[in-house]
Amino acid sequence: MYRRSTAIGRGLLAAVAVALAAGCTAQAAGPAGSSAAPATGSPAPAASAPGTASPSAESSGAPSSSPTGSASPSGSSGPASPSASGSDGPSTSASPAVLAKGTENEQVREAQARLRQLGHFHRSPTAFYGAMTAEAVSAFQGTKGLTATGEVDAATWRALVAATRKPTGDELRPSTTNEVDTPDQRCMTGRVLCISKESRTLAWMVDGKVVSAMDVRFGAVNTPTREGTFKVDRKEVEWKSTLYHSDMPYSMFFSGGQAVHYSADFAARGYDGGSHGCVNVRDKDRLATVFSQVKVGDKVVVHW
Repeated sequence: MYRRSTAIGRGLLAAVAVALAAGCTAQAAGPAGSSAAPATGSPAPAASAPGTASPSAESSGAPSSSPTGSASPSGSSGPASPSASGSDGPSTSASPAVLAKGTENEQVREAQARLRQLGHFHRSPTAFYGAMTAEAVSAFQGTKGLTATGEVDAATWRALVAATRKPTGDELRPSTTNEVDTPDQRCMTGRVLCISKESRTLAWMVDGKVVSAMDVRFGAVNTPTREGTFKVDRKEVEWKSTLYHSDMPYSMFFSGGQAVHYSADFAARGYDGGSHGCVNVRDKDRLATVFSQVKVGDKVVVHW
């Protein structure tokens, strides 16, 4: 009897030990009190709160990276975003429930492109709905007799689609952050590097048509970029300034030592700096393409 009791006691102790071990494993794998099995993959990311604003690309003027939101700003199931559907452009078959501050998706990008067609939005589409987009929407709503809420509801979307055309790929993702200025009349004939100080853009034009465009910056107050009509007098794929000892790749000289060239400093710091009189470009690949097309003797116009 004693031996049987001892065996039973040992069995009970073993069972308790197994139960305790199983309980610790479940608690470590999930919330306390849950019976969920341990996860077999990487943990799922936490859902962001509706309306939480990501850092605004509108404030910096930089092109936006791939949007993170769905085509439906509310986060519920709705029409697939243009990028998900694989179509050539955004779909306008369905109206968004509400696009408002903090929304980030492809429908915001389309709305910005359409507002830009009408002259209400003056930056490149970013897909992020910030204060500038809200102001542009309010201005548009005012022209259509709608309540200026600064948010895109179904009625506003329908009015916007009716007043505009479907944005092209270049309108949705323009080559420049700044809006290209209306070309100076001197740029409308022949082959011209048309450079606007007002819009801070360079447009490579052939027979009045813009072939390529890019953001540029100019000389500082003490070393201004000269204005006027010039010609490309020489080209250098690689060049180092003899005065400032800085690299000047893809230089196209047009007025003494002043040239259009790529600037690593402009690419890194944007408009926080300035040149010593040259026209700086920050898009190296785009400039390289234009450099290969421009010929010595082509016209250069620097204007306001």
